[in-house]
Amino acid sequence: MSEQDSDTERNARHKRAMQRKKAHVDQRIAQATIDKGLLVVLTGNGKGKSSSAFGMLARSVGHGMRCGVVQFIKGQWECGEQLLFNDHPLVEFHVMNTGFTWETQDREKDIAAAEATWHQAEKLLADPDCQVVLLDELTYMLTYGYLDSDRVCQALESRPADQHVIITGRNASDRLTGLADTVSEVRDIKHAFNSGIRVQKGIDY
Repeated sequence: MSEQDSDTERNARHKRAMQRKKAHVDQRIAQATIDKGLLVVLTGNGKGKSSSAFGMLARSVGHGMRCGVVQFIKGQWECGEQLLFNDHPLVEFHVMNTGFTWETQDREKDIAAAEATWHQAEKLLADPDCQVVLLDELTYMLTYGYLDSDRVCQALESRPADQHVIITGRNASDRLTGLADTVSEVRDIKHAFNSGIRVQKGIDY
């Protein structure tokens, strides 16, 4: 078989494969008929959970959707996502503003801050005009016992039917992932910080 004939046959096989794939994808799209507010959980030990969540937030803002952000844990650093969205007319932004838990070293103070911040989250989760709610680093509040799991799950379950919620953080509980429609786990394969490289503006914060 000549090289030209080989390329022709390869191209024909590729076309047949893509036709089968398109038919499969089209069938799955046709079968997806449910519209609802999604609960998305981004967890795992790898980098990129909050970055992915804020990417979805940017996408939602691009579509003119009203959004709310509640950031737990973070707050002492000048994060790029807050600089971008804090004054945006479509985004209501709340930050716990205590910094990382190992910096405060005060459990009672952290619990009080978490509860005050969660109160803001509850208002967003009860607001039918708020179409997307991002609860950044919420999983830590449950892992450390700063927030009551029943209270959090009740607010998630009773939110407006078409409201989307994105939750980030390591070690998402089985109960939380059980409630979710989509769960993605980010693996830590390699991280620059483990090689002694400082966190970088625009990439890490």
